[in-house]
Amino acid sequence: MHKTTPCLWFDTQGEEAAKFYTTVFKNSRILDVARYGEAGPRPEGTVMTVAFELDGLEFIALNGGPDFTFNEAISFQVNCETQEEVDEFWAKLSEGGEEGPCGWLKDRYGVSWQIVPTVLTELINDPDAEKSQRVMRAMLEMGKIEIAALHRAAAQS
Repeated sequence: MHKTTPCLWFDTQGEEAAKFYTTVFKNSRILDVARYGEAGPRPEGTVMTVAFELDGLEFIALNGGPDFTFNEAISFQVNCETQEEVDEFWAKLSEGGEEGPCGWLKDRYGVSWQIVPTVLTELINDPDAEKSQRVMRAMLEMGKIEIAALHRAAAQS
């Protein structure tokens, strides 16, 4: 079976980012650090890649240079069961980064994340189209998603 591993391109912050992410997500760890050798293209001994795991999902951080940067075309969705989880991930991942609309944020490294309560998907997929649209309108007004506000929007008549 083939395995797909997201590879995140950093300038020089791959190891720092991997260490940060493994503090944010439970059951996470650094798996391996590989360094550039004399062949380069970066200085010998500097970190080339960091393999790490976030709650069972493997990633690679590559220190590839300043040629590429992150944008919102790729994001990682964090599904949260409770408001406490939403609040915790939002606070940790947005610290030093940039809060966005509708549960989106960029972390201090420019990586985009969606912090999404699972109830949002349930309410938006509700067979009652009016309820679904009320919830959608409420969500579109939010930065960090507030579960209580979603439920209030769903209950309106």
